[in-house]
Amino acid sequence: MSDMNQKGTKLIEPYGGKLVNLVVAPEEAEELKAHANQLPSLQLSQRALNDLELLAVGAFSPLSTFMGKDDYQGVLHELRLTSGHIFPLPITLSVDASDDITLGKDIALRNAKNELLGVMTIEEMYEWDKEELAGQAFGSRDLRHPLVAEMHRWGKYNISGKLRILQLPTYFDFRNLRLTPAQTRARLQGYGSENVVAFQTRNPLHKVHEELTKRAIADVEGVLLLHPVVGMTKPGDVDHYTRVRSYKALADHYYDADRILLSLLPLAMRMAGPREALWHALIRRNYGANHLIVGRDHAGPGKDSTGKPFYGPYDAQEMVSKYADELEVKMVPFAELTYLPEEDRYEEVSKIADGTKTASISGTQVREDYLSKGKKLPEWFTRPEVAEILTESYPARHKQGVCIWFTGLSGSGKSTTADVLTSMLLEQGRQVTVLDGDVVRTNLSKGLGFSKEDRDINIRRIGYVAAEIVRHGGVVIGAAVSPYRATRNDVRNLIGSDSFIEVFVDTPLNVCEGRDVKGMYAKARRGEIKDFTGIDDPYESPLHAEVTLDTVKTTSEENAHIILRHLVEKGFVRSEITQSKEDLVAA
Repeated sequence: MSDMNQKGTKLIEPYGGKLVNLVVAPEEAEELKAHANQLPSLQLSQRALNDLELLAVGAFSPLSTFMGKDDYQGVLHELRLTSGHIFPLPITLSVDASDDITLGKDIALRNAKNELLGVMTIEEMYEWDKEELAGQAFGSRDLRHPLVAEMHRWGKYNISGKLRILQLPTYFDFRNLRLTPAQTRARLQGYGSENVVAFQTRNPLHKVHEELTKRAIADVEGVLLLHPVVGMTKPGDVDHYTRVRSYKALADHYYDADRILLSLLPLAMRMAGPREALWHALIRRNYGANHLIVGRDHAGPGKDSTGKPFYGPYDAQEMVSKYADELEVKMVPFAELTYLPEEDRYEEVSKIADGTKTASISGTQVREDYLSKGKKLPEWFTRPEVAEILTESYPARHKQGVCIWFTGLSGSGKSTTADVLTSMLLEQGRQVTVLDGDVVRTNLSKGLGFSKEDRDINIRRIGYVAAEIVRHGGVVIGAAVSPYRATRNDVRNLIGSDSFIEVFVDTPLNVCEGRDVKGMYAKARRGEIKDFTGIDDPYESPLHAEVTLDTVKTTSEENAHIILRHLVEKGFVRSEITQSKEDLVAA
């Protein structure tokens, strides 16, 4: 049955007819908890935690568990579950082989703080293929795609089985806005309209978005479900605390209270473009919406390693339109609007006569020409409350964090150049943290060996620390061999591409061997050291590093100036004491 209020208002039914609810009743909880405390545990990643929560409350209905093999394959190749229902992206729980994880066993699911969330009965365990998943779900094997890079650290197997949830994750921010699908539908029923337009967002809202959403609900005499993602989004996005504050300001002051519902969605995005847009439509149907605004390059991860967008600008709109009738969620295109300063209003670009004076500000200009320079955004572009929130939360570019990541063979000159660059940055007034590979191994990664797995763990530990430093506005220099592209790109995505500068120290192997004062290369040649990068273990050179250095023809000081100039160009350093190569040689 459709949801109805006392006025008879109907909302679209959940997909599949009813909302999944995996949370056990109170009378079962104590017995299940006692059972769970005797079981082996699986600690969930943040992505798996977000997925588990939305499975539990029915946001992914009719899906009621992490996908088994048949559903997984059906989704990859046909965009459908074995039941025939549309489902465009796999929801899986990956693990490595373990004696504790075997068919037929129960396993306790816990968060990063080891808090018990629920129990899974393992009914399936199957291998999955990274290349297949990347090609089918994301349409690319390019490691600049956040998920393509991330999946290289997922477990070898996927597990599936019945879920029984004891408690949902606990949040202490915006608690009154964190509504489940059932709670959202109950609120929407009170608005007296059967048409609900959902707006998916992971970015701040400006006047053009306000205008677009108001037009959309007016066209269908409906209600706006402002439904921002507050789970995992694209690395480098404005944090959800800042975004939600701005949404609240708009919802409270610039929309009719009976035409908007602000609710938060703890979704782990995949940045999968068209497939993700269709997934968003399915999810919003479960929350009660029958329309979804779909923008250009909806849920796109940006550009690939060659500088081209991963997806076409209208691919997402086309896919949602293709399945709109079956899913019963209409695609509302994000019309391109521009401001007419002489008339003080927004209008669709297609309706503007040639020669009409217009004004617009791109997302890049917002960051680089306004926020990064401490300039306030104009009132025609954004509401003053939003401008103030963004100004408070978004420091000038030269005060933002950045990671300079040196990579190259052992002996290539990474640490030497990093030391020179550190002094130069300190001279320019920026505080610097250096994460040198050898030092980190002594302190942070003691006990790790040099297998591929251990090397990846070491690099990701450096990346995690670097990301925290960058998030707090610091400059961090990472200097480690970091031989594998997938792991380096994983770190890039963890930090955010806008704040990550890969520096390839391109020194030939024979030169590195000649510089080897410790005799490590000689030992590797004699077989005394195994898995040594460049000898019996590969070094995967960056394909598109931001900076490439030659340490044979160019000194470490000259190379440091090359990097410093790049930082000045990107705005991370305000000025530079520049010296030409000739000046340095003369000195």
